[in-house]
Amino acid sequence: MKVAVIFDGVCALGSATTPPDQAILETVEAVERALEALGHSAERIPVNPDGRWFERVRRGKYDLAFNLCESIEGVAALEPAVIAALEMLRVPHTGSSSWTAALCLRKPLVNAILDRAGVPVPRWAAVRRGGALPTVGFPAICKPAAEDASIGVEQRSVVRSVKALTARVEAMHTRWDEIVVQRFVDGREVNVGIVGNTVLPVAEIDFGAMPSNLWRIVSYRSKWEEGSDEDLGAAPTCPANLPSELIAQLEAHALAAWRAVGGSGYGRVDFRIDAAGRPWVLEVNANPDFAPTAGLARMARVAGVDYTMLVQLVCETALSRGGYVPVSQGWELTEALSGMRGSEASDSSAALPLAAGAENEGTVAAALSLAKPEATRPPRRARVPRASSSSSAATPNIASQRG
Repeated sequence: MKVAVIFDGVCALGSATTPPDQAILETVEAVERALEALGHSAERIPVNPDGRWFERVRRGKYDLAFNLCESIEGVAALEPAVIAALEMLRVPHTGSSSWTAALCLRKPLVNAILDRAGVPVPRWAAVRRGGALPTVGFPAICKPAAEDASIGVEQRSVVRSVKALTARVEAMHTRWDEIVVQRFVDGREVNVGIVGNTVLPVAEIDFGAMPSNLWRIVSYRSKWEEGSDEDLGAAPTCPANLPSELIAQLEAHALAAWRAVGGSGYGRVDFRIDAAGRPWVLEVNANPDFAPTAGLARMARVAGVDYTMLVQLVCETALSRGGYVPVSQGWELTEALSGMRGSEASDSSAALPLAAGAENEGTVAAALSLAKPEATRPPRRARVPRASSSSSAATPNIASQRG
């Protein structure tokens, strides 16, 4: 199989003003090694703003694109555009669709969808420049509405008073137009990884070494300033030491959240657990960090799946979507289902590909040694990298509420 390995060229290779991001290159190399070990040929295609990568993919006749591109020139908002280009070229690709990737970058929309679906989300509201301050209770945490990788999340993000909230929102509005203000859940933070329709062992962020004068959150410093007090104070561990009943709850909520955002391929859902033992969804991450040292690979290893096998499963999941319906056939079917071709609708529908992931649910579950019917066949389900994006000081009545 001929595979294109897609990644952010400017970030990975550097520019006149920025050094190369060695972490991206190491992930690209790890995926290449895994693909070659599986008998496939891999070709690197860096995505750059000039768009020449698009022509390389168009002419390359690739069987699959392994998509590691989480931004263009470091701009996460452009990630969905890369996936959309692959979809337009009808090249099968790993990970979620452009629609899901775009949605997951919009925290207010995801929160509203999850709330509507009955998935527990801490009380939240969005505020734009010039808008009235929301009321969600205190403590509260402020985050950019459309960033990932904990960008904009720091110790001052957690506020205890209207005065502090006002100051923080005003400061953030100098950079971002829309801010999410959310009730801060003080408690444990866990991550649930998903491959295909199968949940991986639950991981936890261990805040045991976090200095007592700091909020227990996964901040930007904790992800990107290696060796800092916040990095050392937010150590990922897997599996999480949690009661089986709570793990079952987390799995069910994660799959429900993943289904609600139309997730496919692989993803991660981040939670906080309050003092009463109730889980609350913080983020749904489409195409999370795929580095061998990142959370998804760590969870897979605990399930008995090494990195090469994880790459294989992700590729199989992508290819099992059934490909694309040819334009002409698709239009004929559209007309039939619009009443223009009578009974042909029922005959034509048989030509449709299977729903995403349906062909390989059993394969993924078996490979992950997680053959739990309730985890593998239920509700279909959801870097920029590293662990989770964060929140966290408890209080009762953290009722989910749209802002």
